[in-house]
Amino acid sequence: QVEQRHYLVSKAVEEVQKIIQQLTMEISDKATRFQAISNSGIHNENIKVLAPSQFLITVPLRGLTGYRECQVRHWRYYTVHGAKLLSSVRDPEELHQWLEVEQFSKSLQQWHETDVNIEGDLVPAKVLIVFRELVEKSITSCNLSSKVTVLESFSSVVRVAVETSESQVEVELVPAVEIPTCWPEKARWPRCLKRWPSQEKVQCIKSLGFDLLARSNYHWQLCFSRAEHILMEGLDEDGGCRMKCFRVLRQMKEDVWCAGNKPVITAYHLQTVLFWTCEKYPRTKDWRCFPKAFLRLVQKLHKCVSQRFLKHYFVKNTNLLKYTNTSDLDLVARKLAVFLENPVFCLD
Repeated sequence: QVEQRHYLVSKAVEEVQKIIQQLTMEISDKATRFQAISNSGIHNENIKVLAPSQFLITVPLRGLTGYRECQVRHWRYYTVHGAKLLSSVRDPEELHQWLEVEQFSKSLQQWHETDVNIEGDLVPAKVLIVFRELVEKSITSCNLSSKVTVLESFSSVVRVAVETSESQVEVELVPAVEIPTCWPEKARWPRCLKRWPSQEKVQCIKSLGFDLLARSNYHWQLCFSRAEHILMEGLDEDGGCRMKCFRVLRQMKEDVWCAGNKPVITAYHLQTVLFWTCEKYPRTKDWRCFPKAFLRLVQKLHKCVSQRFLKHYFVKNTNLLKYTNTSDLDLVARKLAVFLENPVFCLD
């Protein structure tokens, strides 16, 4: 089943990637601020598979380089049209931040224009409005109307449905500022005296930087996809079974505990559970016996779902389950509890 899943998801990624690459090349031709995604196979860092029919694809932004962190400087709450509000809508959470065009030593003139900029701030909602219009126009000019449909959304998020040979995949397209030059202050990682990952790997990960995603109206969301990719890539260099545990966990989640097109628990949540478990059990011998190691992962997942609390791996004060439907989480917790009472059927 795990192999079959891997084959089907790989095939879907390949097909979706080709279509979105064609679409983003057209967008990039229309507006140089947006860069086409690369076609780099199943392990493309721009593509995150949240579930077999739910993908997140980041579209890099061009013309913003030489980033530096900045202190809050002025009252920055306004409507998307630029009118000031008397009270704040919502302060940035730990995983979010403001972004000023002046934080970049080099920036294209287009980023200073009012279609994306209010008083020096780059506003995600405005970037998304521009991007959504480009997506709609490019679907038509690329003759992709039979394969790609823009989905209605309550916020400015850009979601499309992509038809593949096997099924329909829902894709969230997210403009992203790639910052490969520094590590954010908010990510106080690694924590002291941790043996996993190794110091060499930590230095490598931090040198790859982070991204800022346009996924909300005012604040940019920190994203660590390159760091996560490196952590997953060398997971079993010591001959352990971490990756096998993760794949079976994902399969069980999709088939038994939390099925459906828009699952409350995604592969990203499972990956975070895996990272925390690897950090708590850093020794090679902890990952020699598959049944024991797998049960440890399920127990950690059950604890997080039951408590409705899963800490982000890099930014500690962020709960990844904060805005998740609690009754859906409780249902998953009950299914996990049933499994833990009698786990033999999966591990034999």
